[in-house]
Amino acid sequence: MPGKQELPSTLERSPKKAQETWIKAHDAAVQTYGEGERAHRTAFSALKHSFEKVGDHWEPKAKKGPSDAQAARSTPEEGNTAEGVDANASKAHLYKVAARLGIEGRSKMDKSQLVEAIKKANRRATAKAR
Repeated sequence: MPGKQELPSTLERSPKKAQETWIKAHDAAVQTYGEGERAHRTAFSALKHSFEKVGDHWEPKAKKGPSDAQAARSTPEEGNTAEGVDANASKAHLYKVAARLGIEGRSKMDKSQLVEAIKKANRRATAKAR
C-alpha cells in the first residue's frame, strides 16, 4: 500500500516536507522489505534524520542527522527509540522543547530525563489530538 494512504496522524499535522520524506522512504522500504512494520520503522528512521517530534507533530531539526541510536542504524530493528525526540540534540535544545511543551521541573532534569519527559509529553499530545 502506498505510503500516502498509511501516513500516520502525527505526520498529517506536520510540514509537507516531513510527509514527503516519510512517504518516499516508506514506499522504497516496501519495495525492499515488503509491507509491514519493517517498512514503517525504516520510514521513521529516515524521517528522524531531518525532523523531530514536538507534541503531536514533526518539526524540522536545526541540524540533520540521526536522532537516536536506532535511527543511526542502516536497518532499524525493534527496540527502544527516543520516539522522535532528538536525543542527540544539546541539553539546551531539549530544555527549550520541554519549555514549549510545558514540562514542569525541567530546570532540574539532566539530558536523559528531559528526553523521557518530552517523550511522555509527546505521547499525551498525540493521544489528545486523535
